[in-house]
Amino acid sequence: MLAAGGGSRFAGASPKLLADFRGRALVTWVVDAAVAAGLDDTLVVTGAVDVEGALASALASAHVACVHNDRWAGGLATSLHAGWTAAADRGHDAVVVGLGDQPLVPAEAWRRVAASTSPLAVATFSGERRPPVRLARQLWPLLPVEGDEGARVLMGERPELVAEVACPGEAADIDTMEDLERWS
Repeated sequence: MLAAGGGSRFAGASPKLLADFRGRALVTWVVDAAVAAGLDDTLVVTGAVDVEGALASALASAHVACVHNDRWAGGLATSLHAGWTAAADRGHDAVVVGLGDQPLVPAEAWRRVAASTSPLAVATFSGERRPPVRLARQLWPLLPVEGDEGARVLMGERPELVAEVACPGEAADIDTMEDLERWS
């Protein structure tokens, strides 16, 4: 799960990922959904904001860990790279990547995407492609390592690899205070 960005469009009193969403830190909703999906590991890529305190109960599990990305300011691709590198070190053959600011993506969406046998599977919510995305290990070297692009680049270059997975839930990003107020 990617939670390394600085949240530059968010003008709240606290960092975006730590903002109160329905009674607890925004990022905890995403981590809890990923954990509830029953994946082998949940790796939270951090960077600009220290979210470990908010995730203390989840981090008590042997299957949840934070991976710090010192290069987070270099864009989303650097966080994706940090995540799949950590997954490779743990012996995983695929990753399911979600975003730390999408609290309404339920465990079932994570589970459905993870269950795909496609090398590149993307969740769809009401027909719209959104994270989480499953990336098989053989695709990791094809992903960008710099900039603000991730799997979307690969989906555009290699559409034959992509499987869409219909998912329940809402894929809304919480990018601004207005988003937070709308979805809270």
